[in-house]
Formats: sequence, C-alpha cells, structure tokens
Amino acid sequence: MNSRLGKEPFIHKGCQLVNTELGEFTEVDIYNHLENVFLDDYSYTSAFCIIQNAVIGKFANIAAMVRIGPTAHPMDRPSLHHFTYRRLKYGFAGTDDEKFFQWRAEQKIYIGHDTWIGHGAIIMPGVTIGNGAVVGAGAVVTKDVQPYCIVAGVPAKPIRKRFPADIIQKLEEIKWWNWSYDAIKDRLDDFYLPIHEFVNKYYPFALNSNTIAENRQMNGK
Repeated sequence: MNSRLGKEPFIHKGCQLVNTELGEFTEVDIYNHLENVFLDDYSYTSAFCIIQNAVIGKFANIAAMVRIGPTAHPMDRPSLHHFTYRRLKYGFAGTDDEKFFQWRAEQKIYIGHDTWIGHGAIIMPGVTIGNGAVVGAGAVVTKDVQPYCIVAGVPAKPIRKRFPADIIQKLEEIKWWNWSYDAIKDRLDDFYLPIHEFVNKYYPFALNSNTIAENRQMNGK
C-alpha cells in the first residue's frame, strides 16, 4: 500500500524505536529495530532492518534486512558472553556494566546524504559513509566509504566512483539535499537532466551563495 508521506514520520507495524529521532518525510518499514538513531529528512528504511548508534543523513535509501552498527562483545575479557555486562539478567550483580554499554553507544556510524545501502548489507561500528555513496547488496563495510563511491563485497572494497571528481566536487558544494520542500518540488524536472547539465545549472548559484555567506561572515553581518 502506497502512503503519502508528510512532516510526521510514517512507522509501519512491528517496529521498536529506542532513543531515536526521525525527520520529516521519513518512513520506517515493518519490523525494524532502531536504537540510538537519528534518521534525517526524506530517508527511509525497508523491512527487517536493525540499526544502532547511527546518524543518517537526508534522502538515505536503506534496503531490506540491512544491519547498521552490530554491537560488539568484549573480546579482551576472559569471556565474550552477556553475563559479563548483562549481569542483572543472570543475577550475578546488582547492576549491569554501564561503562561497556556507553562505549558501544559511542562507536557511532555516520551515513551521508543521498546514500543507498543495498539489501542485506552490514555496516560495522565507527564507519563513515560519504554523501552519494552506494553500498552493494550483502556487503560488509569495515572501513570508511568516500563520497559518491560504489563499494561491494566481503569485506567491502571500492568498485568505482559514480561520477568524475569535478562533478562530485560540484555536487558536494551544491548540497541540493538542503533545498526546501518547495524548491525541490519546483526543480523536480531538473533531477532528470544529465548529471553534467544539472551541476552546470546549479553550481554557479551554489558557488555565488557560498561566497556571499562567507563575505557576510567575514564582515560580521
């Protein structure tokens, strides 16, 4: 069933969200578990995703069964098992190991704007995925991914860049993902242009806007 998205997030059945913030026009599909997550405007997750300790940008496309931020076990201890940090569960102590849980929460994953995370991909803690990047289906990402790079495999390795370096640089400066709802709606046809035509149309505008902003900042205005 198609749903009309709006400023209120659309959360499907069977989801569990803990300490999670969702932006406008976001959608969380069935049976997702999100914990310590920020999902920015227009981003969505497909069915059966588990995401922990992640900051996800705008217009992120997350396919089904993706695992972002699988939490670590304490490999430097005599035992890997839960009982060393989920002590209450086993009646071994009056408190759990909060320092260990805090350490896990701090291993943040950062996923940029307009990214695509393929079906069944796994992104390990502490990884940064650049704007416009693509992670192939089933990939296991253990290292940072550069903007507009396509990676795949186990472990994930770069396949190619989506665009030449000059196009990538211009897209990073245009930052179309920060345009308002009305601006995107008015310029929708431009998103069907060949990429070089799109950047040539908006790059001078972005450059001039940045220059004006920098001059105002320097002049204290």
